[in-house]
Amino acid sequence: MRISLAVPLLAFLACLPAHAQGNAEAAKGKNSMCIGCHGIPMYRTAFPEVYSVPMIAGQAPDYIVKALQAYRAGDRSHPSMQGVAKSLSDQDMADLAAYYGGVGKTVK
Repeated sequence: MRISLAVPLLAFLACLPAHAQGNAEAAKGKNSMCIGCHGIPMYRTAFPEVYSVPMIAGQAPDYIVKALQAYRAGDRSHPSMQGVAKSLSDQDMADLAAYYGGVGKTVK
């Protein structure tokens, strides 16, 4: 009986996508490509009021990862973002998502 439950459970778990665990502390050394457009603390011209660039501070980490993956795959179109995303590993994306997702509306 236990084996009959274990097999479907293992099959289900094998189908789930593997996501890197994000490390917000590690992202502090990786966010230089992000802050120029998405926000430098106390430097408001990088925010959407001027350039129509979204603020990503406080955004859901899963959304950030999916957006970066879509830029890397070419499913989302923006030349700068595609270039940045192609330079990021899955771990980099997870770290940046953890960092920006955890900082509220003000990047520190």
